[in-house]
Amino acid sequence: MIKITFPDGSVREFQKGVTAMQIAESISPRLAQEVLAAGVNGETRDLMRPIEEDAAIQLYKWDDAEGKHTFWHTSAHLMAEALQSIYPNIKFGIGPAIENGFYYDVDPGEGVVIKDSDLPAIEKKMQELAAQKKPVCRKNIAKDEALKMFGNRNETYKTELISELADGTITTYTQGDFTDLCRGPHLPDTSYIKAIKLTSVAGAYWRGDEKRPQLTRIYGITFPKKKLLDEYLVLLEEAKKRDHRKIGKEMELFAFSQNVGQGLPLWLPKGTQLRLKLEEFLKKIQLQYGYQQVMTPHIGSKLLYETSGHWAKYGKDSFRPITTPEEGEEYLLKPMNCPHHCEIYKAFPRSYKELPLRLAEFGTVYRYEQSGELHGLTRVRGFTQDDAHIFCMPEQVKEEFVKVMEIIHILFKALDFKEFEAQISLRDPNNKEKYIGSEENWQAAEQAIIEVCEEKGVKAKIELGEAAFYGPKLDFMVKDALGRRWQLGTIQVDYNLPERFGLEYTGADNQKHRPVMIHRAPFGSMERFVAVLIEHTAGKFPLWLAPDQAVVIPVSEKFNDYAYEVSRELKKQDIRTIIDDRNEKIGRKIRDNELKKIPYLLIVGEKEIEKNEISVRKQGEGDAGSMKITTFAELLKKEVETQRTV
Repeated sequence: MIKITFPDGSVREFQKGVTAMQIAESISPRLAQEVLAAGVNGETRDLMRPIEEDAAIQLYKWDDAEGKHTFWHTSAHLMAEALQSIYPNIKFGIGPAIENGFYYDVDPGEGVVIKDSDLPAIEKKMQELAAQKKPVCRKNIAKDEALKMFGNRNETYKTELISELADGTITTYTQGDFTDLCRGPHLPDTSYIKAIKLTSVAGAYWRGDEKRPQLTRIYGITFPKKKLLDEYLVLLEEAKKRDHRKIGKEMELFAFSQNVGQGLPLWLPKGTQLRLKLEEFLKKIQLQYGYQQVMTPHIGSKLLYETSGHWAKYGKDSFRPITTPEEGEEYLLKPMNCPHHCEIYKAFPRSYKELPLRLAEFGTVYRYEQSGELHGLTRVRGFTQDDAHIFCMPEQVKEEFVKVMEIIHILFKALDFKEFEAQISLRDPNNKEKYIGSEENWQAAEQAIIEVCEEKGVKAKIELGEAAFYGPKLDFMVKDALGRRWQLGTIQVDYNLPERFGLEYTGADNQKHRPVMIHRAPFGSMERFVAVLIEHTAGKFPLWLAPDQAVVIPVSEKFNDYAYEVSRELKKQDIRTIIDDRNEKIGRKIRDNELKKIPYLLIVGEKEIEKNEISVRKQGEGDAGSMKITTFAELLKKEVETQRTV
């Protein structure tokens, strides 16, 4: 017999080799119908996999992230089985579950192109296969056997992956005629998958390397009920309307130019205004929390990033080194701000009396993202981080960490992100060679984050393997108006870079000590944050952020002079105002400016001139009545201050 511990702390005994499905059935038939996967001692597993020893267990359903992940992982295999039956010469790359659905990278064969128009036929085949209720069977397999099996099928991509695996760690999953190299977990059978939608086809280089073959990536999503798919498709349509690339173009916020280069956004005047307001807001908060602004170059010596470890870990993702006429001299476009800030710290001898030292910079960095991965402002090659690095004594880490959490909460509240959750990102305990630094430093850093969250009552999910290479972190995931999750603010505890750069301070004991470094970026990157904000608000920004707060609309050309007079008065009050003096009918001008999502429309005509007033319309609310210019200015300023209250 083995002991099974449930989430509520209760313990029951079961026969050794019991499955999670059998445990669910022993609780209730309904639970057994709803459960999709199980957590066994923290590892997500198939429901049908035997449990051979005492274990803590969790049963995951559709509403759990682990349940969805398992559902979509099996759906990727189902799609691969359908593709195999339609395209006999197809070769498979990888097919993971992602945050919303799944994809599979495939090589359909010489001369074969899979297009969007082919997706309905693939969907239909998936439906047929799902209905056959084929069991998904796991099998441990020797490396030689795996190489032979996939080699006989000429699966070159799979054999490459297998060649890198250790013998004794390889598993396959089979449903019907399809067998895949996979760690799992998977659903018990294909009948769970009731509703299917393949969403798009894209290109993707094998293993993200532009020098390797380009594969076809097919995206899809599935659900256990058709109703859930219908709701998702409605959401998808709304997401298209809110697409930041579409709204950004309509509102003239940003642009891209092939002449400038892929993934390098150009901020237009209105977008720049928006960004500057966000920066101004955070700078004001940082001033209250004792930060000092610094500025660093856009390039740095390659030696700087070799010292920090960034070149060894991320060199392949950087732009190629810049060579100079000097023999052996190389520079990099700055991929990170932290090494520069370490050098600022080193510029002078430091005393414990100066700590914590909080250095902040809106620093632009550059990463060579693959062209197929670029996407509007959310995935670019040049972006600005609202970066800061806090150098402190070990005993100050927790207090400083809490203060950064406070700043992030202030920002989220001001920008109406009501729903967010925290994630503690730790090392992968089975792959510690990915990280730099001593075991002692890592344990201290990880423990500090866990203790702060516990002490502040923050319910944070722990994710293994998601830490930065130099330290663990606390990431904040916000939900936008459509319920989508975005990773935005981040805080990282780092004992390692201070060691690599030889950072010191003189303590009260007159001895040299090593500071701890806290990395933080509440927005993350300005580009990505603005993209999320556009889609969250559908372009209807809070008044304090709106690039144009008001537009003055003369009823006809003869009232243009008064419109300019109104605009001048409002600009004196620091109200961002434009004029629509086009020779168009008033109804057309009102409609056009409503579509531009300008918060206030100020109509002026003969009646307004006589009373020295303006007629006010508020975005989404309609007519707000006539009033004096000064009265409107006071109301607008009050609204701005209410929104921006820190």
